[in-house]
Amino acid sequence: MATTSSSPAVRAATRADRRHLGVALLVIATAQLMVVLDATVVNVALPRIQAALGFSGSGLEWVVNAYALVLGGLLLLGGRAGDQFGRRRMFVTGLLLFSAASLAGGLATSQAWLLAARAVQGAGAAIVAPAALALIATTFPEGPARNRAMGVYSGMSAAGGAVGLLAGGLLVTYASWRWVLFVNVPIGIGAALAARVVLPGTPGRIRVPGRFDLAGAITGTGGVGALVYGLSNAATSPDGTSHWGDGNVLAALAAGVVLLVAFAVIETRRRHALMPVRLLRSRDRAGALVMMLAVGTVISGVFFFVTLFVQDIWGYSPLGTGVAFLPLTATLLIGTAAAARLVPRTGARPLLLAGAVTTAGGLYWLSRMTEHGSYAAGLLGPGLITGAGLGLLFVPLSLVALARVGEADSGVAASLLNAGRQVGAAIGLAVLGTVAWTVVANNARAASGAHVASGAHVAGGAQAAGGAQAAGGAQAASGGRGHGVAAAAYQHALAAGFDRAFLVAAGIAVLLVVVAAAMIRIRRADLSGS
Repeated sequence: MATTSSSPAVRAATRADRRHLGVALLVIATAQLMVVLDATVVNVALPRIQAALGFSGSGLEWVVNAYALVLGGLLLLGGRAGDQFGRRRMFVTGLLLFSAASLAGGLATSQAWLLAARAVQGAGAAIVAPAALALIATTFPEGPARNRAMGVYSGMSAAGGAVGLLAGGLLVTYASWRWVLFVNVPIGIGAALAARVVLPGTPGRIRVPGRFDLAGAITGTGGVGALVYGLSNAATSPDGTSHWGDGNVLAALAAGVVLLVAFAVIETRRRHALMPVRLLRSRDRAGALVMMLAVGTVISGVFFFVTLFVQDIWGYSPLGTGVAFLPLTATLLIGTAAAARLVPRTGARPLLLAGAVTTAGGLYWLSRMTEHGSYAAGLLGPGLITGAGLGLLFVPLSLVALARVGEADSGVAASLLNAGRQVGAAIGLAVLGTVAWTVVANNARAASGAHVASGAHVAGGAQAAGGAQAAGGAQAASGGRGHGVAAAAYQHALAAGFDRAFLVAAGIAVLLVVVAAAMIRIRRADLSGS
């Protein structure tokens, strides 16, 4: 009788717990979305920022690079800080730091002011991102609850780039470039206040004991930062000039490798390491990190080069570009939701294989776009397929990376996954950018040479037929048509270069299939909570 009479109270308590977890998930997902979309929302506003603050072309890149460089460099440190000082505390600290930097950036009146604010934003994001993923792992019990939460988190992480393009287009079109930064302030402060109420604290007995690993922090942060910096500056320029041999690029990449080797040596000898080596002894986790590196490469290339394709070749506005990504975003979210439901039944490996194959097929289809194509015929179909494939990847990768990780190490495990995606994004822009702009430059030079030869042939024929006056008239007519011909040739060169980048990205997606088949062996029971 006591059990029967108490069952309504038990059910009410269960419903209250679910509501509490739902609010906690909303706070975490909102913070993650804000961090991820900030990497692209500013891209749309770059021309307005350049006009307002007088940036040069090369200086303007640092509005994006300052954020990415600091974010990538501090992720490991941010993740371990959550383990050592409390994940909720660091989550709130990161949100407030990010919000303050966003306010400062929106008020910027000089280039240095804005770049400093963007760097501080990156520091805040490096604290928030691993803490958010670790809070998913420590707040939601293994099984359906964690899988659903991971689906929402992964959806926000994956869709943030497209949402940023749309939000940036709306804010730049109807408000000001400053609002791409101001918009973070109320969202970040609201999430920080809510986090204090709905997110659990980290008990002292679970926090990482011992001294802070200063040597590991310096070498790990410096190594990842140098690697991201070198890759960010290595890509071939739109004029076809390669920068892989530049002194600053080679120095940064060499420094990154040396520092990361030193980091690995230090971590194997530290009792309280910043990144415990035991986390990498799992073949499944190592495979998930490699796959996330490749996913970061693919997704950065897709968003970057599709944006350039529709704007520079098809003439879309910033707002129109954001709208063009909506179908891809929709299938990406559907894919993450489906993966969250399917992973307890199928396990991670089948979903990863299906997602990788689907992504490769979508990217190959994307590489068939032409300058004469249309959105419905050229982009809609491959965008839907690519989005669905990527959506199937994010949830199982996150679950595998955090499976069987002790609560004391959840922050650094989450930071490894985030760092993999961030470094992958830098690799994607460097490698795919080099491929794309090299093909563009080669095609443009070939078209220019053919045009010059054709013009000389026309003028020479006219001179033989009717003297200098006829030759001059032919040259003038040829010059009038020449501008249009040259513009059309360059459009074709752009399309060829971007298509080649999509084809290489498809090849990288094929490598995902190989890694998933060779390295992912985790049992379904380890992800279902049974």
